[in-house]
This record gives sequence, structure tokens and C-alpha cells, in this order.
Amino acid sequence: MFDKMKQLMEMKRQADQIKKELDSTDVEVTDVKGIKIIINGSQNFKSIEIDQALVANPDKKRLERDLLLSVNAAINRSQNIAAQKMKSLMPGLPGL
Repeated sequence: MFDKMKQLMEMKRQADQIKKELDSTDVEVTDVKGIKIIINGSQNFKSIEIDQALVANPDKKRLERDLLLSVNAAINRSQNIAAQKMKSLMPGLPGL
């Protein structure tokens, strides 16, 4: 029983370390021309930049679509980074 507790404590320590690493890992996404998003590995957005040409363009629907595509791409990349880091912590768990 003590060994199990020791393993759990070690896993918690490793998980806390990974959380710190994810907090400090930034992902920059520029998939859509004129939109740049920076998100960290913990999926907190740090910035969204939109080129002035896109804002000046009266095509509101296109801007909304492009922004949505960019945000989803940023979240996806952030999730992939988190999954890779978690794989190293728990290599035997299914689905990771």
C-alpha cells in the first residue's frame, strides 16, 4: 500500500511539473493570412492579432469564419502538445 501511495505522489509531482511546462509553452498559429494567435500549452490565449486589412474589409462573415478557424487550430495544437507531455507521464494509459 505504501508503494502505491509513493507512486501516486510521484505521478502528482510529475503532473505538476508538466502543468508548469505547459503554462510556459507558447504556440503561435498563423494558419489564416492576417490572423496570428498565441496560446499556451494550458490553452490560455495570450494574444490575438488581426491585420488591419482584414478589419477594414467589410466582409464580416469571412472575418468571423477565419477567426474561428484560427482559434480552433490554436486549441488543437495546444491540446496536441498537452497530450504529448502527458504521454511521457503515463505511457501505459489507453487513449493517450
